[in-house]
This record gives sequence, C-alpha cells and structure tokens, in this order.
Amino acid sequence: MEDLQLLNAVRYFKELPHQIDAWKWLDKNLTPEQRKEFTLHYRKETKQPKPTASVPNSWQGVCSIAKQAGAKYPEVVAAQWALESGWGKNTSGKNNFFGLKGSGSNVNTQEFLNGQWVTIKAGFIDFPDIETCVYYLVDRWYKDFGRFSGVNRASNRNECARLLVKEGYATDPDYATKLIKIMNQQLQASGETPKLQEITHEQKFIPSSPFTYKITPHITYGEFTLNEEARRFTKQYQCNTAIELCRFLERVRSAFGNKPLIITSGHRPPAVNAAVGGASNSEHLFSNETTGAVDFYIEGASIYDVQDWCDKNWPYSVGYGADRGFVHLGMRLGKPRVRWDY
Repeated sequence: MEDLQLLNAVRYFKELPHQIDAWKWLDKNLTPEQRKEFTLHYRKETKQPKPTASVPNSWQGVCSIAKQAGAKYPEVVAAQWALESGWGKNTSGKNNFFGLKGSGSNVNTQEFLNGQWVTIKAGFIDFPDIETCVYYLVDRWYKDFGRFSGVNRASNRNECARLLVKEGYATDPDYATKLIKIMNQQLQASGETPKLQEITHEQKFIPSSPFTYKITPHITYGEFTLNEEARRFTKQYQCNTAIELCRFLERVRSAFGNKPLIITSGHRPPAVNAAVGGASNSEHLFSNETTGAVDFYIEGASIYDVQDWCDKNWPYSVGYGADRGFVHLGMRLGKPRVRWDY
C-alpha cells in the first residue's frame, strides 16, 4: 500500500462518510498522550505567514506545480491542462481543469463510447484552487494509487501520454496523439527539440507522406495504397489505423520466417471500393476511427497456416479468404471479434 500522508487526507477532506469513519478510527487508536500532543500542535498560535502567490493558470504554472506534486513528466500534465480546459479557459467543475469526475458540478460532456462520440451528463469535482486540482490528478494517476500503477512508470513523456489512455483516463482514442502534438508544439515554441526516444515513427505518418514512407520497418505507405494516388488516405485517423494493422502484419511476417509479405488490397476510398465491387460497408473504406482492413499473403508460406495464425492471434476481424489466395485482416466500429468466409 502506498505511503499516505495525513496532510493529504486533510487537504481532500469533504466530510464523506468513509472519510469520517477513517478519522474516527484514527481517533480511537491514538493514545491519550498522542491525542494531547496533536491537539497542542494543532491549536498552537503562530504568526500567519504571508500568503504565497497563487499558481498561474498557464503552461509554466501547471508544469511547476505538477513537478512539485511529483509528476515525472510535468509537461504531460500541462498538455492535459491545455487539452481539457482549452488552455485554462474552460473548466468542468470549479477549478477543475482536467475533467476529473466525482461529486460536485453536473455538466454535459463528450465521451467516445462504442465507437462514436456521445454527449452525457456527468459529475465533476469542485476544487478550491488549481494547485489542489493538479495535486489530485498527480496523486491518483501519475503516482501509484491503491492497486493502480501510476503513469510515472513511463520511460519518456510520449509513453506517459499513451499510458494515460491505456489505463483508462480518457475515452478519446486519439487522446495520447493530441497530448504529444501539444507537447511538441510547446517544445518548438521554446526553442527545444524532443529527445530522440520521444520521437515516435507514428507521429510522422500523415496522409500526405510519400508512398516510400515506411509505416513499419517492412511495410510502406505505397504497399497499403497499391501506389495509387486515388487510394491515398485523407484523414489522420486512417493513418493511425494503418499503423495498428501494420504492427500486427510485422508479427505475422516474423512468425513465418520473415518471408516477403504481399498486400493485395488495403485502403479503398468509396469510388475505388465501388469500382472493384466491394461491399458498401467494407472495412477497407477506413470510414471511421476504428475501421480498416488489409488483404495479404506471405510469399512461400501456406496461406492456410497464415490464416490459422491470424485467427488465433488477431482479436478483431478475420475474413477466411485462403481459398482465394489471401487473408483479410481488419477491424470495424467498436472492434468486435468477427469471423466469416468469402
């Protein structure tokens, strides 16, 4: 169990039943001498210190307090502040700059559920000031908290951003990408450059990338589009989906002795899809954030063995096209497990 400080218990005391029970338990287990000593210290009259300057509602202000609170990558906290509050202009609850849910203000919010954005009403915690809000976030998400392993365990700031999504902080599938973009912009504005380990390959892949661009070490953008301009991606989320598919294709390639992997069909925009007789709801359309597909085979490997391997290891869509000389690997809205024959 983490080392909890009583000072934090005081800071977040809201007279909730479980909090009151905790203080009653502590009071019951103190000796009379300990209780007397605590009372003397608590009631001791001292000169009031000069009030400290309030934490600025700014990038540097949030970075500063996040570092004090114990965030290993305070710039990630600041990026969350920028994204969640519109650079400090909007709050969900009183002084709540991070969309932290709990008892307090009830407001409408956007959540990405079942593959689509929906508006729901939720409760958001009210905080006395921005400092308390930042400490609350860092204590519960960046540090280890209960059974939860904090995102401070990341080896760099980009991984820290991705861990926030993995651990369930946000429902937005592009949340980490947005945080990374904000951090990079701030670094550029300050004249700094990201460390080498923080520059990820996926950050560079955009719709306008050249067809020679390698999405992963052995698969190019051109292979995914059959080197046809008409098949080029037009949305960033399509590139992100292609990255996920290509990462798995690299695993398939490795499982079969690193033999050449041949893509027979990848992205098919509506006009192309219609021209080749594709289904109107084909996964090849890459029509939303969680939909995409690729047909392929491994040169010199049994297509049936490749199909069986994908069937066992790919959690989303697999089309049994081995009889036609390919395996269909894809995913669709909500990423359900789907299997079918051609």
